[in-house]
Amino acid sequence: MNTKPLAELLSRYAPHDGLFDLPIAGVRVFRVSKIDEVAVRGNSQPGICIIAQGAKRAIIGSDVYEYDDSSMAVYSTEVPVSAKIIQASEDEPYLCLIIDMDQQKLAETALKVFPYGLPKTAHTKPIFIGQANPHIIEAATRLIGLSAQTEVSTLLVPLVMEEIYIRLLQSHIGKLVVQIATTGSHLQKVSAAISWLQENFTQPMKVDELAERVNMSISSFHHHFKAITSMSPLQFQKELRLYEAKHLMLSKMMDVSTACMHVGYSSVSQFSREYSRFFGQPPSKDIQLHSMAI
Repeated sequence: MNTKPLAELLSRYAPHDGLFDLPIAGVRVFRVSKIDEVAVRGNSQPGICIIAQGAKRAIIGSDVYEYDDSSMAVYSTEVPVSAKIIQASEDEPYLCLIIDMDQQKLAETALKVFPYGLPKTAHTKPIFIGQANPHIIEAATRLIGLSAQTEVSTLLVPLVMEEIYIRLLQSHIGKLVVQIATTGSHLQKVSAAISWLQENFTQPMKVDELAERVNMSISSFHHHFKAITSMSPLQFQKELRLYEAKHLMLSKMMDVSTACMHVGYSSVSQFSREYSRFFGQPPSKDIQLHSMAI
């Protein structure tokens, strides 16, 4: 797979390490020139990641995903992810093209690609990894090239984006990708539950009520939620709370008791136990070590 032309184009828009917005809405370039020593935590967004150079490892729950310039990753929903760049250097930095997924446009394109009915699959994952598609690489290269052609970009960019969606839907992971835009799919329902949890993680949560909220049976909700996030709903909520508490203690200088209550715990001892199991250190000691490192 020849990704060198794409890498050369991306380098022009990312002259140094960092995340850069392109003139095309929803399209960005990420550059890193050294391997990450520790994983960086963030939230994934539905989108296509095309690596032109280097390699990355993403960890969601207990699942580990790796991809490089020979593969392509499609993030299907918003979930907490720990990521590390595992192949990069000053001479050959990690270069990744990120294209946000327009779910409405994907749904419209899917109806054209599958005019006799959208395919269904029982498989749902937060990341779909597939072999790099030369047609998508070539279309992505043309897309970046259009950034500098302001007189025609408004006319041609939507056409190239549609081509990328078509190629993606026709690829061997197309049946998985189409679930992102399928109204009422298990993926969309679980995504709605994830959004609710992220907005309300400090509140008490009953799994049966959350399943009812997204119109799923409890058993189906449990099964598909874990398939997509690698966690149970309660584990997911706990992780959101613990990471937010750590962030508050580091950035807002909150003490353990205040941070604990702020994220929804009613017991400091329970919070300390769960924090210690998750991060490997009691909260006070963990924050002290991180503060010294900073």
